[in-house]
Amino acid sequence: MAKTPSPCIDVCKFKRDGHCIGCSMTKVQKSMFKELKKDKHREAFVEMVVAQQTMMGRYTHWVPKYLRKCLKKKAKPAQAVRDAA
Repeated sequence: MAKTPSPCIDVCKFKRDGHCIGCSMTKVQKSMFKELKKDKHREAFVEMVVAQQTMMGRYTHWVPKYLRKCLKKKAKPAQAVRDAA
């Protein structure tokens, strides 16, 4: 099984107070994710992003795109993503 992929869905437009309209991450968060090596840390980060999206609202488009990304990379999505689906 592959490592948990980045929550980024390749939109990268920071128009919501510094948050990407595609995934809700900030530029700093995107850099932080790249530094995470252990899969359990990557999963926890994705779960934090899902919680952030829930608080911010308007990210319903993200879950199906992220699930497709996980399927393509043969990676198991974090539990929070599976629960949101």
